[in-house]
Amino acid sequence: MPSIAFLECSRCHARISAESPQTVCTQCADQPAGSLFVRYDLSHLQGTEARNAIAGDTGTTWRGMWRYRSVLPDVVPVTLGEGWTPMLQSKRYPGVVVKEEGANPTGTFKARGLAMAVTMARHYGLKKLAVPSAGNAAGALAAYAAAAGIEAHIFMPHDVPFANYVEAIAYGAKVTLVDGLISDCARIVNERKQQEGWFDISTLKEPFRIEGKKTMGYELVEQLGWEYPDAVFYPTGGGVGLIGMWKAFEEMEQLGWVKPGKRPRMIAVQAAGCAPVARAYDAGANVSQMWQNASTFAAGLRVPKPYGDAIILDILRASEGIALAVTDEEILASILDWARNEGIFLSPEGASVTAAYDKLLANGTLKATDKVVIFNTGAGLKYTDVTAEAMKLQRP
Repeated sequence: MPSIAFLECSRCHARISAESPQTVCTQCADQPAGSLFVRYDLSHLQGTEARNAIAGDTGTTWRGMWRYRSVLPDVVPVTLGEGWTPMLQSKRYPGVVVKEEGANPTGTFKARGLAMAVTMARHYGLKKLAVPSAGNAAGALAAYAAAAGIEAHIFMPHDVPFANYVEAIAYGAKVTLVDGLISDCARIVNERKQQEGWFDISTLKEPFRIEGKKTMGYELVEQLGWEYPDAVFYPTGGGVGLIGMWKAFEEMEQLGWVKPGKRPRMIAVQAAGCAPVARAYDAGANVSQMWQNASTFAAGLRVPKPYGDAIILDILRASEGIALAVTDEEILASILDWARNEGIFLSPEGASVTAAYDKLLANGTLKATDKVVIFNTGAGLKYTDVTAEAMKLQRP
């Protein structure tokens, strides 16, 4: 496992030491400050021999995302078995595979980022962690904090899927339900963290959740034979997964681990009731504007203004990708379509991207032969209450 060389600001490119815990860049002249990316000395990992050692190093223990420990910080992991999730071939669309992140601990992709963030928090000796969450990050933080023996303070909207609240309480986290959105939760954490002694691990306000999420990029490329797909569809609330995968592609190219070729088009999908990135993309803007009165039953997409919006928009344009929004009605229809015809119970966020795929296939943006990876970022069973409400379904 490599030592961290330095942390690099995503905006001003200042280099900051990782010897002590960091949040965002301290050198940026303008606000908001840039997020920090972890940089390593990877010179000893060049070539396919180092890459192929990953697949051969199975041992007797399930490694999950830690099979990529050669490109992660040199620390003892706090792990619950996250990562190495299945790629499910669609029955109806020959070019489509679904990356089933619902197979992670706590049922969502959030397990990856919080496993890495909590691992580093334990490494640094942090005692209290706080996070604002649209739902799934709360459950993941609660689980990994419990495994690490660290106190977790969670703030989430009062109308999150009930499973998110139940699991956070069950894991022993200190939970506050807020009458508002994740942006209101973030404001409370920011106002109280210094007095309470919390370390804020909000999306993109510490450098290690990206490192956990980037393993999705390594995995999908390895699972496709170390080749890029033509496109990656990703439900985009905070957008850390999309940013992390782009970082993984950059690292793999530096290492010579991926077959030469054009990077995939990154397709960011949002809900029509909260689509700040899609609106900014359509307007040709470099950043998004706060979305007023955000509303969608896809709780993870109810992020009125992502902290990393500028990074997301840069990635979409660099990859010749696109951002688009789908309605809650289209999301529900896609949940039922994929459940009944593919046997996959998508989360609302995952169904946003299957609905978006149908749109882009119909309008000719994509061809049926294009190799596409679609991310189902969470298990549909975590959303039974909000999905049942959308279906107007009640217990008999």
